[in-house]
Amino acid sequence: MVTVLVAALAVTGCSAEEPDPVPAAPLGEPTETGPPAYDAALASAPAVLALVPDDATTLSVTDFEQVRLVLGASLLTGESPAAERARFWRQAEEDAPLLSTGMLRPVEARLLRDYGFTQDDVAWEASFSGPAGEGWVLSFRDDLDLDAVRRAVDDGVGPLSGAEVDADNRLVSSGTAPDGESSWAADAELVSLVSQAEANATHVQRECVPFEYAFGADVADELAATPAADLAELETLEAWSLSFGGLLATARLGTDRTDVFERMRLAENLPATEPEFAMGFTDGVADPVGGRIGYSMPDPAAAALLTRQRNLPFAVCTD
Repeated sequence: MVTVLVAALAVTGCSAEEPDPVPAAPLGEPTETGPPAYDAALASAPAVLALVPDDATTLSVTDFEQVRLVLGASLLTGESPAAERARFWRQAEEDAPLLSTGMLRPVEARLLRDYGFTQDDVAWEASFSGPAGEGWVLSFRDDLDLDAVRRAVDDGVGPLSGAEVDADNRLVSSGTAPDGESSWAADAELVSLVSQAEANATHVQRECVPFEYAFGADVADELAATPAADLAELETLEAWSLSFGGLLATARLGTDRTDVFERMRLAENLPATEPEFAMGFTDGVADPVGGRIGYSMPDPAAAALLTRQRNLPFAVCTD
């Protein structure tokens, strides 16, 4: 019997001295992650959410660093020759989806002369508005001397008057949220509307576009059967975003929406805008599960103008 037992142990590879399994230590209690905070490692649009006050209704971000990259001017700075900087801005205004043309440009002659920096040293720019007023954030390139920027702020040059300087994060801002808990970053729905990928520009709005605002008064009463039926199928839209790549734009309306096809078709059947919607957005592709509409941009500058004017059929209100 002993011989059989030894043989069996040898075959199975087990040992008579093998200890019993030790239970794994119990998982600790979940730890608090703390309030959302600004993270410079994120792309510009998701990063700035932590600075936007929670009562703001609109946010527009223009990533000049990305625009310069797309237009082949990634090395452009305020130290570049004036002709190169002027050429970039001509091309950007003609070919890029700019939601801002640069808030420092009206005073950059003085900024360059007295402080040594210009709009071309801004990595990205964001502006927001709401019931409490307007605000903005500028992010400066990593190797710029922020002491010069601080002096311009202290001297009250142009829009920099009264601004706050965050040297650690290389930001200059006005009207931002007092903390992360009081910002858009604390709203999971808004965060989900903003792509984590780099974009040339991003617009986010916490309200639909009134039909009359986009197309004029009394237009809804004159619609033919097809667009009227599409309007009747629309779900309520409480928040949406539009992000711009080089030649593609993506509208995000929230997940699991059954009306993205109807909203995509509205541009084909509703009265023309100025400029026409098709100048900026064509070849729409709808994704009901993700709540997205993807567009090609034949003219990115026209797409940006339509966005600034809110002439966006897919974002209209239901009443």
